[in-house]
Amino acid sequence: MAQGYYREVVREITSLGYSRAGNAKGSHEKWINAAGHTLIVPRHLKSRHTANGILKDANSPNRV
Repeated sequence: MAQGYYREVVREITSLGYSRAGNAKGSHEKWINAAGHTLIVPRHLKSRHTANGILKDANSPNRV
């Protein structure tokens, strides 16, 4: 995938109820759900393993 995994991860965590809470350090974004769980997602997400780690932290049954 030429674009990386950012769009796929954002699509999945949005469907799980996460919303973007703002920028974090550098090119990272902070995402938060209603229960207060926070995820940090890099804007330039090129690694499949990092993408799957983020989805695992979000308790998603899906993987990239």
